[in-house]
Amino acid sequence: MKNLKEVEEEIRQLIAPQCELTKIEMEGPQLVLYLKSLKPFYEDHTIITKIAAALKKKVTLRTDSSELTPPDEAIEKIKKIIPPEAGVSDLKFDPNFNEIIIDALKPGVVIGKQGIVLKEIITQTGWTPKILRTPTSPSEVEKAIRNSLYNHAEERKKFMLQTGKKLLNGNANCDWVKITALGGYKEVGRSSTLLQTPNSNIIIDCGINTDNTDKAKAYPYLNTMNLSLDQIDAVILTHAHLDHSGFVPYLYAYGYEGPLYCTPPTRDLSILLQEDAIKVMNSEFGSSPYSEKDIKKELQHVITRDYGEITDVTSDVKFTFHNAGHILGGAQVHFNFGEGQHNLVMTGDIKYGKTKLLDMADTRFPRIETLIMESTYGGPTDMQPRIEQRDEKLIRLIKSTIERKGKVLIPVFAVGRSQEVMLTLEEHFNENDLIVYIDGMSREANAIHTVYPEYLRKNIQKRILQNNSPFDKPLFKNVVSKERKDIAESDEPSVILAPSGMLSGGTSLEFLKMLSHDPKNSLVFVGYQAATSLGRKIQSGQKEIPLVNANNKIETLKINMEVNTAEGFSGHSDRNELISYVKSLRPRPQKIFTLHGDETKCDELARTLMHITHAETRAPMNLDSMRLK
Repeated sequence: MKNLKEVEEEIRQLIAPQCELTKIEMEGPQLVLYLKSLKPFYEDHTIITKIAAALKKKVTLRTDSSELTPPDEAIEKIKKIIPPEAGVSDLKFDPNFNEIIIDALKPGVVIGKQGIVLKEIITQTGWTPKILRTPTSPSEVEKAIRNSLYNHAEERKKFMLQTGKKLLNGNANCDWVKITALGGYKEVGRSSTLLQTPNSNIIIDCGINTDNTDKAKAYPYLNTMNLSLDQIDAVILTHAHLDHSGFVPYLYAYGYEGPLYCTPPTRDLSILLQEDAIKVMNSEFGSSPYSEKDIKKELQHVITRDYGEITDVTSDVKFTFHNAGHILGGAQVHFNFGEGQHNLVMTGDIKYGKTKLLDMADTRFPRIETLIMESTYGGPTDMQPRIEQRDEKLIRLIKSTIERKGKVLIPVFAVGRSQEVMLTLEEHFNENDLIVYIDGMSREANAIHTVYPEYLRKNIQKRILQNNSPFDKPLFKNVVSKERKDIAESDEPSVILAPSGMLSGGTSLEFLKMLSHDPKNSLVFVGYQAATSLGRKIQSGQKEIPLVNANNKIETLKINMEVNTAEGFSGHSDRNELISYVKSLRPRPQKIFTLHGDETKCDELARTLMHITHAETRAPMNLDSMRLK
């Protein structure tokens, strides 16, 4: 791999001398050029493309610090440049990155047609705009994340430069590739995989088992890696759900100092879910393996990448995120090892079927020799209804409950299922028909969805961009904690969407305790229920549930309410969709490994795919190690 001096010599041959290149830095995986004049670049827009193609890296341009307009003067100019309809809510200057951070309700107006407004800001002030979308409803999490990144910009700059320096050192040859199953193999929960090459140690996902009834199965087998955490080069996160992200702060609590790569929505949603996990674990189990301090440390080490961006993660490993169709920002990870010696796709959790919220999972990759795929619904009987059928059943169950003056409790995963159910309800009801209460983290998750509309289906994206977010409709009422008892005891029929989706804690369990005694009420499951979860017990027909009360004594909760399941809302592919996904892959993999499913489902899907594709297939167990190349 070229050193920085060689890179600089190559760049100087490609750019005009009048640009006055003053400095080149590797900021994590991206190359940053500092120039005294950016105008020549705008006169020939192909220059930056040529540099990126020659060096095979993302290139960012910034004005040299000596040419920056003083902030007070720059603000006056920027206010004249940006049209009022952009809805700018905040402007901050970050001298560490020579950026001006612009919060706006309509970022497209700040950018302008073909970037004309951005170019004018840069040429008139020197500051490079970094545009953030203002959520359509207030979000404490978004506010806290943005403030934290801004307040710790100096430390982040040092970290990014250190990460970039490491990428310029090392051997690009890759004689072998090995993976070790640390969690989530032949089970659902605590997903984690160690990926190794001669030069790299990378962890993909690091989750917890959200159904913590068995402490021995709560966390990944990190102690079996035979590596200290400071030997890990990078962590790559497929998506924000706690069974994939919930143990990441632990790494930072106990010695890991390296980068965490994920998409921008995954960063924000992970922080939301991890902070809530601390509260739940402290409340339900007396302690948490990490603290808020560790989550804040994690945030300062996140490097976000969008779908389709090729990223050097070490000297011999590149990766690219692709849409997984599972939740906002959820990604499949395509790995390229060495100089194309091997290619691996890890699906994370995928949805290869129609939903209201997201596009289907991508199936086109440059090359695939090995596929590691989820198997949550890989069993022979795991078939889900069509989207029209699932909507019809849910609406019918709600209407029948409302007619008998009852309340409908829908335990939801705050990220993904909550929004999918809301879109269905919004399509069939308005505020004159009933009230839908949105509780817990779902409120914050809704706001984060409006920050990243480009990750959603085109019709939802369009509505958010037109300030007509479906998540802000009068039909939906946000709940504060002091209102829960009044809502449960009122005579008014309603629908309540509350996390957690498996009744393992959170506000859904709180509402269950207040509503379960009344047969007028109903409980409707719309998501996966783990084998030992409280949700699975009730779903299977158990009518008396032992629970620990506030005085730490066992009491019995009687389930008199009607219990139903509205299938088809899952963010996971059913069996047919999993098979269709593999059949649609281009190119076809030579090896397929299954994970993220009960033991029988992983085995069954592996056998089926072997007969269909004639590829080498296997369902590994936790702690298995496999050489891919």
